[in-house]
Amino acid sequence: MSNAEQVLAAQKASVETLFTLTQKAFEGVEKLVELNLQVAKASLGEVAEHTKASLSVKDAQELLALNTALLQPAAEKAAAYSRTVYDIVSATGTEVSKLAEGQVAEAQKKFATLVDTAAKNAPAGSENAVALVKSAIAAATNAVESVQKAAKQAAEVTEANLQALSATAAKATAAVKPAARRG
Repeated sequence: MSNAEQVLAAQKASVETLFTLTQKAFEGVEKLVELNLQVAKASLGEVAEHTKASLSVKDAQELLALNTALLQPAAEKAAAYSRTVYDIVSATGTEVSKLAEGQVAEAQKKFATLVDTAAKNAPAGSENAVALVKSAIAAATNAVESVQKAAKQAAEVTEANLQALSATAAKATAAVKPAARRG
């Protein structure tokens, strides 16, 4: 296979990967839109119910008890919503990362083969230029690996923060229950 054919095949593979990545991203956006529509629909119904209940209260204490009772499900729903959004974004990001990592690794391998082939056919005295190109490839590979590692660490921090948020919301709702009963 000639160098031109290799470059053309690599470009074709890159375009296919781009379309696959775009499709995965849109699938993630579709899931987020669907989730937001479900939440909006449910929230609209809950607001209507709460408004009707608020209009039927007889005194301030009953209104306070009604509003306090709403805090628990609202906190739980907010935590569940955050968790679902995180799950969708995380799953989409994982799929995109896997595709991108595979494509990058394959492109690096093909490029290294292309450089080796070019180095074998290079004129005498071009060893320094070939060494420079190989060094640049190694630096780029290290940079990609560093970015991937940082992205994974950021995802782990986000997961830990989301778990802490869920735990805090659960504790807050547990504290609201006894207060609502006493009211």
